[in-house]
Amino acid sequence: MNHTPRYRTVAGCTLLLASLGAGATACGGTDSGKLSTHPYDAADQISFAAAKDKKPWPLNKPLEITAKDGDGRITDVTAVDASGHHLAGELAADGLRWRSTAPLTAGTQYTVKVATEDGDGKPGTRKLSFDTAPPPSKKQLKVTFGPQAGEYGVGEPITAKLSAPVKSQSARAIVERSLKVTSVPATHGSWYWVDSTHLHYRPKEYWPTHATIKATSNLGGVKVDGKLYGGASKPLTVTTGDRFIAVTDVADHTFTVYRNGEEIKTIPVSTGKPGFDTRGGIKVVLEKQSFVQMRSATVGIAAGSSDSYDIPVHWATRVTWSGEYVHAAPWSAGAQGVANTSHGCTGMSTAAAEWYFDEVRPGDIVKVINSDGDMMEPFGNGFGDWNLSWAKWQKGSALNGSGSSSGAGKSAVNSDQNVVQASRLRPAV
Repeated sequence: MNHTPRYRTVAGCTLLLASLGAGATACGGTDSGKLSTHPYDAADQISFAAAKDKKPWPLNKPLEITAKDGDGRITDVTAVDASGHHLAGELAADGLRWRSTAPLTAGTQYTVKVATEDGDGKPGTRKLSFDTAPPPSKKQLKVTFGPQAGEYGVGEPITAKLSAPVKSQSARAIVERSLKVTSVPATHGSWYWVDSTHLHYRPKEYWPTHATIKATSNLGGVKVDGKLYGGASKPLTVTTGDRFIAVTDVADHTFTVYRNGEEIKTIPVSTGKPGFDTRGGIKVVLEKQSFVQMRSATVGIAAGSSDSYDIPVHWATRVTWSGEYVHAAPWSAGAQGVANTSHGCTGMSTAAAEWYFDEVRPGDIVKVINSDGDMMEPFGNGFGDWNLSWAKWQKGSALNGSGSSSGAGKSAVNSDQNVVQASRLRPAV
């Protein structure tokens, strides 16, 4: 017999284990009349080095299970680590050898289930376990998901902050495969590498309303690059509320609010005057502050100039870290609905600002149209993620595209709210 192995990917023709008391099943072509409902113990039919050696199995060595001399063969192998992750492998076409094809998870225990059959087609089974070696370095890649647990608007992206930079395309692909985001109701989304330590996840469209979104990391023990292995990370669960979207029409001086597609309120406003034009595009509400002392010096306007200010502001809803808000502006009442006189913010009556403040939540959308100002940055000044087309967004994935950063550079770290606390007193009225 020619025992030269011709490998094939293991597909679903899986034999259930005797330890579970289940009857065996077989692929077509086998005479079911020869099959026993009680598979024999295949211990004498297979050879598995990891089961013989009590030492942890080395991470750089693949697993290999072979059939001993005789007329039997291996029909299926499954190897699962302590977290429930399956190890990919290939079974030779003649059934004499199975070998793992994916990296082993470090510092974990694998349970291996081997299904066999003898020359008469009678099924056998064997269950084995072994431990893998710990990571060769104490340095571990950990993931911190954002935002904090809670309810958000349908525009809130999921963020992942890595504890160490990941730069190569292959390493980024490993990380991305291990970061899982699911939602109920289900939707399709993708990660985008903002830079080497920050990723954002969003769907093609906004999140479904009243959804439950979960982000988890399966990086624990996985080799990422060189001596860098993944560590344990805390999962995140958030929910969404109604689809609450406000549209600021700079040319028409209006602020129109929609809930679940239905217009519920139109408010006269005054936005940025020439030279201080309000940014166009889609922004995501970052936070709410019932009171902010706004000072022009924090945005580079010299004291004593005609544009300087130092005023108390109420009912302020922030949409950029550089200081753009939707807020009460009683001093511009005569211009609201008529002219644009602010330094970039969207000003409205105190009553209207308080109403909006009470209704809106972080993650809700503010879309600015008909503005002569610059477009909202995708990253670095809040969440401008939705200003990228879906095609461009996918190019930021290491799995769907190049996985390269957007060019946001060092400013991209500002997408992490913990990094930008010092910039919060930079409003522009």
